Amino acid sequence: MIAKIILPLLATALSVACLLTGCQSPKALPRSRSSATGPTRNNCYSLLHQLLDEQKNVSMLRFIKREHPEVKALINKIAENCAAGAKLLEEFARHDPSLRLDDIRLPAGEAATRQAIASTKKRELLGQTGDEFVLTLLLTQTEALSYAWHLAKIAGESEPQPDRARALAGLSQDIQSLYHEVFVMLLSKSK
Repeated sequence: MIAKIILPLLATALSVACLLTGCQSPKALPRSRSSATGPTRNNCYSLLHQLLDEQKNVSMLRFIKREHPEVKALINKIAENCAAGAKLLEEFARHDPSLRLDDIRLPAGEAATRQAIASTKKRELLGQTGDEFVLTLLLTQTEALSYAWHLAKIAGESEPQPDRARALAGLSQDIQSLYHEVFVMLLSKSK
């Protein structure tokens, strides 16, 4: 009976910890599958979609770890914004066959480094409690949000469609605002 309860919680805990890192990437696709006119655009869209898709589940952490109410509210806000951003990118791809959300091309060393970082962060988050856990969680969020903010910016600058470029600029600004909220909270918790 206890195993039926604990095993699903442990599996959920490990999944959430993986999602929090925002650093893992799938195997690279061959370059020939990418559009010749937009490899930077497709690569940015793909990396951004992957990160937003992972971050949209960050609020699931509440099922495993206790958070302060203000941290919980901010984490929920991040999850909601990331889910909306992922849906936006999926909608763009649905209407534009040249846009690929699976065009992730990373050198082998980068992919291995991301895997190592994700593994380390997962162990840290699962092994920590209290203020140490909150600080680590907020640090992982500043890293993920900074990366997403800049990916959205570069994707927007690489986007030839003006409406999509504006939407990506708005997404970048929204994520930048979240980054600053997390940073301010991180500063308040570290005093």
